Amino acid sequence: MTVSYTLRFLGTNVVVSISILSLNNGFIKIMRSNGRSIIAMENLTRLLLRVLVILALLGALMGLCQAVITSLIVKGGEEVTHPISLIVEDRVLIQYKVVGGNVNALQFSINLPNGTVRDFGGSGDFSYSFICDYEGEYVLQFVNTDQTEMYVTLDYEVQHYIFGIPQMLFMTIIIVLACVIGVAAFVLMGKTY
Repeated sequence: MTVSYTLRFLGTNVVVSISILSLNNGFIKIMRSNGRSIIAMENLTRLLLRVLVILALLGALMGLCQAVITSLIVKGGEEVTHPISLIVEDRVLIQYKVVGGNVNALQFSINLPNGTVRDFGGSGDFSYSFICDYEGEYVLQFVNTDQTEMYVTLDYEVQHYIFGIPQMLFMTIIIVLACVIGVAAFVLMGKTY
C-alpha cells in the first residue's frame, strides 16, 4: 500500500510518497534474506571472536620468555645494582656495553641467592650465559672505580624450562595435545552405532 502527499514548498509542488509493506510474498522474501544476513553476521562474529582468542593465547605464550633492555647510569665511585628473580633451570643470557670514561674501570659481579659472588672484573663489552642452580634473586652489581660517569646498556634474556624443555615448546605441545583430544572426542561423539 502506498500513500502519497503533495506539499507546496517555496512555490514548487513536492510529492512525498510513503510505502507501507504488507505481509505479501515480497516482504517474506526480504525477511528471509535478512535472516541469512543475520546468520552470516553471527558466523562472522564467532570467527572474529576465535581469532581474538587465538591472538590472546599467542600473546600470553610470547610473554613466557623475558627479555629486558635497560640503561643505567653509574656515577664515579658509586655502585648500581639490578635484581633478577630466577628459578632453577632458567637459561639466562646477560650482555652489557659501557660508554664514557675508562670502560675497564667498571667492575661487574653477580650476587647469587646462596651468598656466592661471581666477579667478572672490568670490561666495556660483556656477554655471559648460565643455567640457574638456585632459585631466588640474582643481583647484578656494577661498581664504577673511575671518577667519571658511565652509561651502561644492560640486556638480559631469561628462558624458563619445564622438565628440561623450553616453556614455550612445552606449552605448544600441551595445546596441540588438547586439540587432538578435542578432535578425537568430537569424532567419537559424532558416530552412531
